[in-house]
Amino acid sequence: MVATKLTLLNTSILTSFGTYTYEPLSLEEARALVGEFQREGKSIQSAIGHQTTADLLSALLGIAVAVNRTEYQQTVDDAALIFKLKGRPPEGKVLSREELEEMGYEFGLLTRKS
Repeated sequence: MVATKLTLLNTSILTSFGTYTYEPLSLEEARALVGEFQREGKSIQSAIGHQTTADLLSALLGIAVAVNRTEYQQTVDDAALIFKLKGRPPEGKVLSREELEEMGYEFGLLTRKS
């Protein structure tokens, strides 16, 4: 992959104007993507805002995922690995790991082209 940085996000979001590609990934493909960035010594950062989501991603991806409530701006040099819930939790509800797994999730790869 051409991208120099991989950012983990817990939603698909366009952070600035541009042209993007958003593709589905299986868990195995998400793990392979993380492994590729690790092997190539490229940066992997978290923009995951909740501890239970970070814990679940750590287990699923086999890496330490930190909680990081940061404002993220994607550039053309960045790729974003999206962890997206298949449902919407009630407002203000912090889900447990079991509730996250019960709701279901999917992965995607968001890249900015311009």
